[in-house]
Amino acid sequence: MNPFADRFADTLEPLGIVIGVFLVLVALGTIVGMPWQVKGMGAAIVQIIAALATAGIGAGLVYLSWTGSE
Repeated sequence: MNPFADRFADTLEPLGIVIGVFLVLVALGTIVGMPWQVKGMGAAIVQIIAALATAGIGAGLVYLSWTGSE
């Protein structure tokens, strides 16, 4: 009857949520770092697209981890 231990039906749910949030924060940090200021425009565009893809993967992982335990 421990509410903290019984909160998660799947033991990997908290790990998926934490890693997903981390990926989103890394992507935001990459974009906030303004890569277009220190790199060529072509490299900056590729880095921004990769950061957006990373944020999408992180958000998807959080969504799947949060709702997948039903």
